Amino acid sequence: MKRSLIAVSALGLVMVGAAGNVFAADASQAPGKKIMVFYPGSSGMEWILTGTEHGGAKAVKKGEPCTGCHVDEKTGMNESAEIGTKILSGEKSKNTALEPNPIKGKPGSIPVNVQASHDTNNLYLRFTWKNTGFDSGNKMDADNPVKLAVMLEEIGKVDYDSTGGCWATCHTDARTMPGVKDDKKTKYVTGGDVAAGKFFDIFQFRSGKGEMADGYIADKRVMEGGKALQEAKGELKGDTWTVSFTRKLSGGAGDVALQPGKEYNFGFAIHDDHTAGRYHYVSFGYTLALDNPKAGINVVKQ
Repeated sequence: MKRSLIAVSALGLVMVGAAGNVFAADASQAPGKKIMVFYPGSSGMEWILTGTEHGGAKAVKKGEPCTGCHVDEKTGMNESAEIGTKILSGEKSKNTALEPNPIKGKPGSIPVNVQASHDTNNLYLRFTWKNTGFDSGNKMDADNPVKLAVMLEEIGKVDYDSTGGCWATCHTDARTMPGVKDDKKTKYVTGGDVAAGKFFDIFQFRSGKGEMADGYIADKRVMEGGKALQEAKGELKGDTWTVSFTRKLSGGAGDVALQPGKEYNFGFAIHDDHTAGRYHYVSFGYTLALDNPKAGINVVKQ
C-alpha cells in the first residue's frame, strides 16, 4: 500500500501521492457574498404565522420567503439592520415587543462576508465580520465569547423551510423564550424525523477552546453524532473575526448530502458577547448549491 505525504505549503494543504499533487480548495479565494445577520428577539415561527402580529404572515403561508419582502439584492434594499435595531429597542411589532428586556447599546445587525468553495470531497465555508466590541457584562455562556452555527436542509422536507428558513426550527415554547420555564426545551422541527429526512443539519464553531459540534435538529436539537464536519476554526485578528469550516459533501444520519447543482436551504447564526439561546444574530434563509449560479450561495469548484 502506498502512503500519502501531507504537507503544508504557502499554497495550502498539499497531498503528495501516486496521482501527483492535489490542492485543497481555498474558500478565501472564492467570490464573497454580503449577508446581514440581525437580532430576532423572540420572533418564533408561531409569531411569524400570526397575522395580528406579523404583517407578512399571509405571504409566508403562501410560500413567500422572508427575503421576498425584506431583501432586494437588485436594488440593494435590506431591512435586516432596521428590524434588529427596532427589536432591541423594545419597540412593539403591532401588539408585542419581541425583546421584553431591551439591550441598550447592542448593535442590531452585523454584515458578514460569506465565501464558499468545494473540491471533489469537501465543502469549504468562510465567514468574516467586524467584531462588535459590545460587552453587556452578562456572560450567559462564560466559556465562549463567540459561536457561529450553520444550518443546511434538503428543500421541501420541513414545513415552511423555504419560507421561514431556520425559523422552522425556532418556536415560542423553546428555552430562553419569554415566559418559558423549561430550560431543557431546545430548537425542534415540527414532526421532525431524521430517518424520513425531516431535519436540519447543524454544525458549529465555538471560540472558547476552538471546539466544533456537528449534529441535527429534528424532534429536538442534538449537537453531536454528525460525520460530515471535518474542521472548524476561527480567530479574532485585529478587529475582524474569521471562522471557517471544512465539511464532507456527505456524511451519515443527520448530515445533508450535497449533490452537484442541487439547491439546499442555508442559514447561519452568530452568538457574540458570550450569549446563548435566542440572544443571537441570525440570517434570513438563503439557498446554497454546488456550481449553480441561481443559488443564493453558489459554491464554486476549485
